Amino acid sequence: MIVLVPEAVDSRFLQGFPEGVEIAFLPKEGPLSEKALAAEFAVAPYGGARRFFAELPNLKGLKVVQTLTAGVDWILPYLPPGLVLCDAAGVHDIPVSEWIVGAILSAVKRFPEFRDAQHEQRWAYRWVDDLEGSTVLFLGYGSIARATEERLAPFGVSFLRVARRARAGVHTWADLPELLPKADVIVNLLPYTPQTDKLVGAAQFAQMKPGALFVNAGRGKTVDQEALVEAIRARQVRLVTDVTTPEPLPEGHPLWSLPEVFLTPHIAGSTPRLFERGFRLVREQVARYLRGEPLLNVVTDGY
Repeated sequence: MIVLVPEAVDSRFLQGFPEGVEIAFLPKEGPLSEKALAAEFAVAPYGGARRFFAELPNLKGLKVVQTLTAGVDWILPYLPPGLVLCDAAGVHDIPVSEWIVGAILSAVKRFPEFRDAQHEQRWAYRWVDDLEGSTVLFLGYGSIARATEERLAPFGVSFLRVARRARAGVHTWADLPELLPKADVIVNLLPYTPQTDKLVGAAQFAQMKPGALFVNAGRGKTVDQEALVEAIRARQVRLVTDVTTPEPLPEGHPLWSLPEVFLTPHIAGSTPRLFERGFRLVREQVARYLRGEPLLNVVTDGY
């Protein structure tokens, strides 16, 4: 079986595939080799996916596409019917959960404000908050949320969980009006689908505690950004975000300069170990495929 991978992938991540697997490369430019055109399993490029999308009609034998991203909204519109798409749920748990913990702590301890004051050579003494005793609410409860809970639990916080399906300890969206007023920190981990488009809007911000911290590590499009800006201006919420809409933000956008806002440029999952973790999953998926076993992380209903 032939597995198609981006040509930029380091050879050390391509070791350990099952016997009988051949690796073919998707070049940044130029024609695909005959081997590449015969690929049955493909790893979607982490960046520069336009070339991959352009070649999809030529990959006649392609059966499975595996992403290295947890979100798949960027690729779904380009896939022809019949292909199995698998996401990289689990691959980003460690770096994104670390980013969330860092985001919460930096906001609670006012690090961005003190950094600004340092640049102005200003001794800006003020009292700061404790994280202990806070309530953290997760919008979207999957593997990243669980990894974040593990890292936050030692700080003595309590958790509220909201997902599309109710289960033990997890509420549904219908319970949100009752839960939001109890939360000191709201962590958005919602994937982007037509159903989650601008799902967090003015009504939800109005239900939050005044001054609540909104942390967005999900997708920018799941939030009504105009309503978010108004909530920040009204001092209803504070914001730490790794995602916006659009990305990058245009020059002059309010989120660049509003107080109580700290943003990073969609880097939460971008660490040197991404491909190590990602290709560990790819090798497992290829082995499962060859054995005829169910694949992990098969995308249904948009995620």
